[in-house]
Amino acid sequence: MFRKILIANRGEIAVRIIRACRELHVAPVAVYSAADAAALHVRLADEAYLLGPAPSVESYLRIDRIIAAAKQSGAEAVHPGYGFLAENAKFARAVAAAGLTFIGPPPDAMELMGSKTNARRAALAAGAPVVPGTTEPLPSLDEARASAAALGYPVMLKAAAGGGGKGMRLVASETEIAAAFATAQSEAAAAFSDSSVYLEKAVERPRHIEIQIFADTHGNYVHLGERECSIQRRHQKVIEECPSPIGDADLCAQMGTAAIRVARAADYVGAGTVEFLVSDVTREFYFLEMNTRLQVEHPVTELVTGIDLVREQITVAAGAPLSFTQADIAWRGHAIECRVYAEDPDDNFMPSPGRITTLRLPQGPAVRDDGGVYAGAEVSIYYDPLISKLAVWGRTRAEAIDRLRRALDEYTVGGIKTTLSFFRAIVRDEEFIAARLDTGFIARFNERRAARPTSEAIDPTARDMAIIAAALAQQTQAQTTDGARAQQQPVSHWRTAGRIAQQRGRDLF
Repeated sequence: MFRKILIANRGEIAVRIIRACRELHVAPVAVYSAADAAALHVRLADEAYLLGPAPSVESYLRIDRIIAAAKQSGAEAVHPGYGFLAENAKFARAVAAAGLTFIGPPPDAMELMGSKTNARRAALAAGAPVVPGTTEPLPSLDEARASAAALGYPVMLKAAAGGGGKGMRLVASETEIAAAFATAQSEAAAAFSDSSVYLEKAVERPRHIEIQIFADTHGNYVHLGERECSIQRRHQKVIEECPSPIGDADLCAQMGTAAIRVARAADYVGAGTVEFLVSDVTREFYFLEMNTRLQVEHPVTELVTGIDLVREQITVAAGAPLSFTQADIAWRGHAIECRVYAEDPDDNFMPSPGRITTLRLPQGPAVRDDGGVYAGAEVSIYYDPLISKLAVWGRTRAEAIDRLRRALDEYTVGGIKTTLSFFRAIVRDEEFIAARLDTGFIARFNERRAARPTSEAIDPTARDMAIIAAALAQQTQAQTTDGARAQQQPVSHWRTAGRIAQQRGRDLF
């Protein structure tokens, strides 16, 4: 086992890796930018090294400075987390050239799966079903028009060099393709320094389901089941579940088998995720892409399988075989995760940077919050606004939803806007409860919410707090002749008054 690991990342994933290091008796080393000098991951690590100014290109994306920090600290391995350089083959090779171990897949596998068109060809060769489309980047708009006409509209334009919703455009008709092609190329160039795009046939009412896979250097390959990732905004996931509530064990088993075939074709090692689109109409599934890293949503798989994926990443990178076989893996209960972002859901999820003035985290049975902030911490304008991942477990999906409601109602973040109110509404939505999910869920949810009466659209926690406040004001006014008596009422009195007001006062809303 390594004695010391440098974590080439920040925020909640850096904190998560630090905790895994502690359990393995490995010294964690942090890196940080000038904007993150007081960040939680810096405070929790044994050592921390400044990379540079706040912008990522001058700090977290500086391969030379990260390698220098690793050498200076005496670290033997580098964990890239996710985002930044996590899927950068050049970085993985630089780590190896410096005599360090990269805790991730081989660079060749990263390059193969990092190109979406190369990955499609590899999946086809491995016998995995692939969405009909082009297997080479489109050289021109004319070629895009011809390919789209051959496939039939609607189609999806996608960046060849990366994912995360960047460079992705749904094209419903021939009249839209010119503008969509230009926009997709521009976004792809900005995000990945590569403007290449390709085309896929748009899948009808697609569910986004991914398979967690793991491989070691001893030739062992396993999958740890599926995750439902259909609830997305701007093509980025915000709620994930394990297992998928699609309720088709045979279908999920077929995807697991296909995912392992894809991983073997790439000579993969470590944790990875093979992603599929599943038509909610035909139940046909198609290979979408492979993420050559740990996923943001890994906690739901950990809660259901009981396997620590980060710990396993580290031990596999140290040369150990997987600590489990396919036969050892069992799925118990249901887990759901919400990505808590510093974003304003009422303003098209625009980032909401600033200082966190108050923070109260939910607790209780089977509640997990993977966070990277604290009260007084600053949410920077320079980085992804994810502040934590709230995950819960239940014996059934219904129990998990009940627990998630309670946890979301307990969760308080002051000083900035967050997506908590949005999630509180979703977990009370009838379509979500019934598991009628696909990638268009949020658009339909927003339409339903806009059509509801104002009383139903209000955040239930805010409504109840307002009702109780009204009850307090009413009681205080009624006892103006004895102000001291009003102030001395026990908490139970105000709770009773609040319940009475709740029955009588809903017309206020």
